[in-house]
Parts: sequence; C-alpha cells; structure tokens
Amino acid sequence: MTSDSTAAAKTTRTASKQVHPKGKDNPKGLRDIPFALPEVTKEDRSRALKIANALRKHYPDSKCELDFSAPHELLIATILSAQSTDAGVNKATPGLFAAFKTPAEYAASTPEEIEGYVKTIGLFRNKAKAIHASMTRVVEVYGGEVPGNMADLLTLRGVARKTANVVLGNAFGINDGVTVDTHVQRLVWRLGIVDEPKMDTGKIEKLLMALMPRPRWSEIGHTMVLHGRYSCTARPNCKHDHPICVKFGVNCDKAYNKSKL
Repeated sequence: MTSDSTAAAKTTRTASKQVHPKGKDNPKGLRDIPFALPEVTKEDRSRALKIANALRKHYPDSKCELDFSAPHELLIATILSAQSTDAGVNKATPGLFAAFKTPAEYAASTPEEIEGYVKTIGLFRNKAKAIHASMTRVVEVYGGEVPGNMADLLTLRGVARKTANVVLGNAFGINDGVTVDTHVQRLVWRLGIVDEPKMDTGKIEKLLMALMPRPRWSEIGHTMVLHGRYSCTARPNCKHDHPICVKFGVNCDKAYNKSKL
C-alpha cells in the first residue's frame, strides 16, 4: 500500500466513527453503517461466532485468492472476477498488469486495448469498458489513487458492494461490510444461519454484519468462500463429511440447485 493509500485509509477509519443517521440505532461500533442492521439474538450471535471460529481453525491462512500488488490491481481483478473464477482471472492479469502499470495508463488507453488482455474471461468486453471507465474516474476525481471508502468506491463503474468490500478489506484493512458471493449464499443456508436458500445477498450481508464481530468481517468472507469452494461445494447435496458440516450443517442433506430456486 502506498503512503497516500495509507493516509486515505486512516482518514476513512476516522470518518467511520461518525454516526450515520440511518445506522444510529445499530449496536455500538456499527452506528457508522449507512443502513439499519437486523436485530439478532445473543444465541444467534453465539452460534455464528462458533461457526466463524471453526472456519478460522480449518482455514487459518485464509486470504483473497486474487493476485495483486496494489489497490488498483485488486480493484481490476475483482471487476474481472464477476461470473468468472479467480484462477481464470489470475491467468489473465499478469499480462494486463505488465502492460498497464498505473491507473493513468489504463485511462490513457481504450477499452479495445484492454480487451486484448482479458479475452479469456467471460463478458470481457463489458469488463474492459468498466476497467477503463473506473480507472479514468480514479485519475480524474481521486488523483490516481483508489479511494479507501465505500461511498467513493461505489461511484466507480463495475463496482457494487461485493467488489468494494473485497477492495476495502484486502487493500486497506477496512471492514465496512461482508463479501457475499454464491459460495457464501449457499453456505449460510446449509449451516443454518438463514432459513431461505435463495435469500438476497444484500440481506445476507446485513445479517452477517449483525452476527459477526466487525474486525473479522473480511476474514469471514474469505473463510466461507474457501469452505464453499473446496469443501462444501455446489454439488446438489453436500457430502456432509467435513468437520464443519458435520457439526453445524442444518441443510446439507437437502438438494441445492441454485438455478431452480
């Protein structure tokens, strides 16, 4: 992280202590969140923490599996990862990052030039346009530095809360939300954190924010993704043989075919 990025992150942490009008009734430490979080019971928090601790035990070295060396590279890799695998993105980004080393170099190029480096990734044309537009805004509005706060990140093309959470948590060490992808969406149902197998990802994120300790929000996203990617996979029925599934699995014996939900 550059010195400018570090300074921006410190500024964001200071700003995050301010109470947001829409989050004023949230529990202490969460009142800067710009929306109300659902009420949860002490028992629900206790069970969620046990799941989080089990995930930490089994995935102690969890981290973002996208390769990057600077905030703007993580932002670009995360944009590319939508509806694509991290492994596929990591195969394409070395050439892309070598060709364009700074946000300014992306801004000075064209979407068509960027396309040539990401053709192996699904929806590459739209993603190339998003990369060009987002890097152009980073240069023109944010002085060439990826902003270290949720509100500004959400103004960038191709960035929604999921992408912003990945960037904030991994490039800046800021916990402003929980990354919820298809793996997390599946696991929260299988592990009995939610009752609806097709619950909206936004609702899942708010629930996890209410249940889990804030300093561990980024970690929770990583460990759940790893468990879903390598153990409790998207097959119709979980095999229920992993210790976490054995202990906490509630719906692992039920078919989960997301396309039919």
